[in-house]
Amino acid sequence: MENIVLTVHLLLALALVGVVLIQRSEGGGLGMGSGGGDGVMSGRAAASALTKLTWIFAVSFIITSITLTVIAANKSSETSVMDRLGVQSSNDKKSEPSMEDVDSLLPPTKSQSESLVPSSD
Repeated sequence: MENIVLTVHLLLALALVGVVLIQRSEGGGLGMGSGGGDGVMSGRAAASALTKLTWIFAVSFIITSITLTVIAANKSSETSVMDRLGVQSSNDKKSEPSMEDVDSLLPPTKSQSESLVPSSD
């Protein structure tokens, strides 16, 4: 189901880009419609049809976007990425920190610090 919606979504995206590029802009742009009224439809009717087609593609694109979001949310609510990787999260760890190296955190005593001070000898 997700693959079908995704395929339709991608085709709608390409169609929407194509229809927008075909439309005539204020300055001429990439408009490939009939310039002097030589075509089947007049310039106004072509613009109206392309505008309607753009709206249809845009609304369909938004609907497929929302559908893909809902499908992805339903799919992700079943398991988390961490469960699929097999990594234990930090909330699951209930062990206490070890206190084995407490002495290494204390400052050196006077006898130990004498060896740390450089001498001029």
